[in-house]
Amino acid sequence: MHPGNLWGGRLDAIDSDRAEAEEEERRRNMTEWDRGALHSQQLSAEHQRNQLDETQQGWLLAPQDSWKKKRKKYVNLGCISVSRTVFMWTVGSIVVLFLVVALPIIIVKSLPRHKSTPPPPDNYTIAIHKAIQFFDAQKSGKLPKNNRVSWRGNSGLKDGLPDVVGGLVGGYYDGGSNTKFHFPMAFSMTMLSWSLIEYSQKFKAINEYDHMRDVLKWGTDYLLLTFNNSATRLDHIYAQVGGGLRDSESPDDIYCWQRPEDMSYDRPVISLTTATDLGAEVASALAAASIVFNDKPTYAKKLKKGAETLWPFFRNKNRRKRYSDGQPMIQAFYNSTSMFDELMWAGAWLYYATGNQTYIQFATNPSVPKTAKAFANQPELMVPSWNNKLPGAMLLMTRYRLFLNPGFPYENMLSRYHNATGVTMCAYLKQYNVFNRTSGGLIQLNMGKPRPLEYVAHASFLASLFADYLNSTGVPGWYCGPTFVSTQVLKDFAKSQIDYILGDNPLKMSYIVGFGKKFPRHVYHRGATIPNDKKRRSCREGLKYRDTKNPNPNNITGAMVGGPNKSDQFHDIRSNYNASEPTMSGNAGIVAALISLTSSGGYQIDKNTMFNGVPPLYPPAPPPPKAWKP
Repeated sequence: MHPGNLWGGRLDAIDSDRAEAEEEERRRNMTEWDRGALHSQQLSAEHQRNQLDETQQGWLLAPQDSWKKKRKKYVNLGCISVSRTVFMWTVGSIVVLFLVVALPIIIVKSLPRHKSTPPPPDNYTIAIHKAIQFFDAQKSGKLPKNNRVSWRGNSGLKDGLPDVVGGLVGGYYDGGSNTKFHFPMAFSMTMLSWSLIEYSQKFKAINEYDHMRDVLKWGTDYLLLTFNNSATRLDHIYAQVGGGLRDSESPDDIYCWQRPEDMSYDRPVISLTTATDLGAEVASALAAASIVFNDKPTYAKKLKKGAETLWPFFRNKNRRKRYSDGQPMIQAFYNSTSMFDELMWAGAWLYYATGNQTYIQFATNPSVPKTAKAFANQPELMVPSWNNKLPGAMLLMTRYRLFLNPGFPYENMLSRYHNATGVTMCAYLKQYNVFNRTSGGLIQLNMGKPRPLEYVAHASFLASLFADYLNSTGVPGWYCGPTFVSTQVLKDFAKSQIDYILGDNPLKMSYIVGFGKKFPRHVYHRGATIPNDKKRRSCREGLKYRDTKNPNPNNITGAMVGGPNKSDQFHDIRSNYNASEPTMSGNAGIVAALISLTSSGGYQIDKNTMFNGVPPLYPPAPPPPKAWKP
């Protein structure tokens, strides 16, 4: 037995040679294997390099289009860069929106428009256009280049000369004669101003605002000539130019029948040193007009100065007298029966124009309305006219209470004026039987006497305006005793009366010349009756045109005649001048009433313009205290 090697190997010599030979063989095999493996590894590495080179070559040598498809594209907008896809979608969306929305709008806008026909003007608007023209036909003096009445020319160019410095050229003839009565002329200007202040937007809507202002200024320019408006103290005022007596047989405005352009007789001027009512009415006209012309500061200031210059003249107790007293050529036509109503009227207008509290303090002094019998509730004192300013004065001061509510110390008297105005409005309503009515529905405010329409027109204006005052303050009506009456009832009253004048009457006749198909053709008016053929007629030569049965050769468009009798009958003849003669004050009333009722320009009044000259009623809030400093 052979001893073994303790470390695991054989120790005999025979096996040693064999082991060395085996070891050599193993080394040779390993060497061959290493060379094969290394060659394989080299081939593998070279193959990978070839593959990498092909990929890289694909990146670098591929066609350009293929490279663009694989790369994300951007658009540089200056401040930002956005994806080209997003950019193209955005631009595309805008183009689509333009084609779908904007393009149709542009096409529609570019097509010729067929304007919708506006609603036709109502009868009140049509009648206003006519009624204002009456004042153009009544102008005296050198007419403007835009004279609207073809058959009228320059006239009265020597009025007042040489006795009156500067003369008394201009103004308006009152009615069918060639006399200039300053008292009703001033009242007419006051009423036109009032309607312009309250309803300026309506006059603008019917394109008559500038025309009305021209009419008004023609009158106020003349009224400034009737006294020394540059003086600080006055001692006289001019009351009238021309005139005459009804039984006169000497050449004057009554005896002669001539066109005003042909007058050659003397025209006297009536100058008065005591004329409380006339002075107050002229001051009212100037003050009211200054509010209308507040956009012309120089002229408005001149008007206010004139009104304030007149105040001490007609307030002087030593001059307190009605202007018509002792004046037969005035009394026969425009006799004044009171003067304290004019004082109230003037006080209110001067306060609104100037803001001087002296005037409102006077107008609310209890002794003034007491003397004027403002609260007597007598029907004849509820009728507004050139001779009675009480209803208008109290409504004017009711406006002050409704819109500004001045409180103490005026509240007591203003509330009484407000209540009296409500009573007057109740008296106009049929159910209270204060005034009679014709069978055709015309209220008899003048107690059945001639010339009813003038009084009806002024009352309709006040009623309509009072309703607008209440509506503007959100008050739906007022009380007649225990009965609540809606403002619509008052509007309906005004409309019914004006509709009567416009033709809704038993004769189906319009009493405004030129309105409707049937209207007076034989108006008592010198200029309208004599042909405009460039021939001059002497003092009495024109009588054949007065007495003919033929219609007037010249229509005096817009003239509202005196009106029918208490039986709704109207005889269209010149000899019945109480029925067929127009007047300044009557037309001022119908213009005011018509503009208050027309739907043109809306139904609201101008609440603020009247009070532009009135200062704040309450003291301004004190300034905040200064910041505290430690």
